[in-house]
Amino acid sequence: MSTSSEISTARLDKWLWAVRLFKTRAQAASSCRAGSVTVNDLAAKASRDLRPGDRVGVKLGLVQRSVVVVGCPPGRVSAKQVPGYCEDRTLPSEFEKARSQPVQHLLEREKGSGRPTKRDRRAIDRLLGL
Repeated sequence: MSTSSEISTARLDKWLWAVRLFKTRAQAASSCRAGSVTVNDLAAKASRDLRPGDRVGVKLGLVQRSVVVVGCPPGRVSAKQVPGYCEDRTLPSEFEKARSQPVQHLLEREKGSGRPTKRDRRAIDRLLGL
């Protein structure tokens, strides 16, 4: 038995939720199914085990986040504890790209076209990576 509070491996979807990259574990799993999450530059399933040193890439809307696994928390951690479990290597240009393109511009619709249909809404969700 280990006396350490850290776990050596963790499921990808649980880890993404625990280090606060996603609000819910279901969103993390959905993003994995959609192909928006990579581990060591390979598409990854939600059930994949992560180990310290793995590189995780996550597409969140317009931003491509890049983090390195430092540790595996036993559960969801506070925002102050997140740097102890992952190292953020996202380029500042990625955040600048998101700031320069407001979402409203992407979602602009033609005047008179009415409300978005269910098909339109799903297309918008795919575009935003939701």
